[in-house]
Amino acid sequence: MNGVRSRLAALGSSQSVILGIICLGVFSTALDQTVVVAALPSVMVDLEIPLTDLDRASWIVTAYLVAYTVAMPLAGRLSDVYGRVRMFHAALLLFAIGSALVALAPNFDWVVSARVLQAIGGGATVPIGLAMAVGVVSPEKRGIALGLVAASAEAGSVLGPLYGGAIIELVGWRWIFWLDVPQSFILIALLAILPNRANPAAKMDYVGALVLGGALTVLTLGLSQRGIFSGESIYPYFMVVAGVVLVAVLVLVERRAVQPLLASFLYTSRAFLSSNVAQFLVGVALIMALVCVPLMAATVMEKKAWESALQLVRLTAAIPVGAVVGGYLLRWTGVREVCITGLALMGTGLLFMSGWERDVGELRLTAPLVAAGLGFGLVIPPINVSALSAAPSHYWGAAASLVTASRMVGMALGLAALSAWGIERFYSLTADVDLGSSFEDTEATLIGAGVTVFQNLFMISGFLSLVAILPALLMKAEDVEETIGFI
Repeated sequence: MNGVRSRLAALGSSQSVILGIICLGVFSTALDQTVVVAALPSVMVDLEIPLTDLDRASWIVTAYLVAYTVAMPLAGRLSDVYGRVRMFHAALLLFAIGSALVALAPNFDWVVSARVLQAIGGGATVPIGLAMAVGVVSPEKRGIALGLVAASAEAGSVLGPLYGGAIIELVGWRWIFWLDVPQSFILIALLAILPNRANPAAKMDYVGALVLGGALTVLTLGLSQRGIFSGESIYPYFMVVAGVVLVAVLVLVERRAVQPLLASFLYTSRAFLSSNVAQFLVGVALIMALVCVPLMAATVMEKKAWESALQLVRLTAAIPVGAVVGGYLLRWTGVREVCITGLALMGTGLLFMSGWERDVGELRLTAPLVAAGLGFGLVIPPINVSALSAAPSHYWGAAASLVTASRMVGMALGLAALSAWGIERFYSLTADVDLGSSFEDTEATLIGAGVTVFQNLFMISGFLSLVAILPALLMKAEDVEETIGFI
């Protein structure tokens, strides 16, 4: 123990400095999850992608999110095997290369391919950063460390569109990605002061990682099709069935693996399983709030673009605050208490939002947004502490990647499924609209249907948040290792 501390001191690296570097790395890559939202119109104009191909252009966003999620389990376990500092270096390098290729893109296909490469690097930094944060502090401070890393990731996602918009106005969309390159190399240089700790006895389950990645990809693509609710095509059903088959194959592969990616102690641990179930439900609720809040403001509430963005900021700005607060609260209370409090705030806020009409007073608008945002942040540290405490130190990377991927899968599948349901719900509510009636009557009917759909989606998200309390009741921080300096 003293030897590890002395080595870190000799390198001039305190806990706060190491956490600061990790947080900067996670923040930098998290920006690119949402920065492209602001850049997409400029990218379409520059690459001559017509508005009629908007569904195709959306792959610039979708491909990043899918690759970001799929990369996590592979990267997390690789960091357990080859060392977290080395793999964090590799992730940042890959992210920088992908960013440079996006900046050089001459056409749409190039952009999507480069975004996938960029996402693999970006997705790897989150679980590796979480595992490094757990290892560098003592057990009683792990909640704070995880809260700070999570807050950095959330802050990056929140500021992404604002950062992207500012860069586009000043020098153009390509510079968003050019600036990622020096940022990444500066972080690589800062990380060079840290010792890398590989585990020669650990083995990478490449087959399991490949099958898991295929299952996540196929399921996400299948559920993203509107036809899965409308019955217009059998293609989405084939995709979902193929995804389920891959999950079954994954179970068989993992049973035969010497050191499986999904180690048996993970899915037999009550703490780990309950944390992942809660995380999945949180992901579904979160993505619906992030989509529905600005969309409702811009459509049925008829607010300007900047007003819609500011309305969402009331929720998103509270998330990193909640994450830090949740981390500090874990020093004095248990993971269950903090997580349940956060889920109750989420559910209450979203259910109040389900009562929004076209015209909403300022207090009735702001209070539930802030409450839900704080709730979304509060649940992050206890879920991560509970999940990582179920794994020994040589599996922290894998555990962190799986619990993070659960949230991303919840977001991806929740958005795909519920947005498709929302469209079908809107069509069913407007099926009897009399096009021969006055414009005012038709508009009122359409707006009323839109309000109902948003109310339904907020209500579903609120109930899912409250349902997540059930697995949260089973969460606990299991006996943890005293492994300060294990990075």
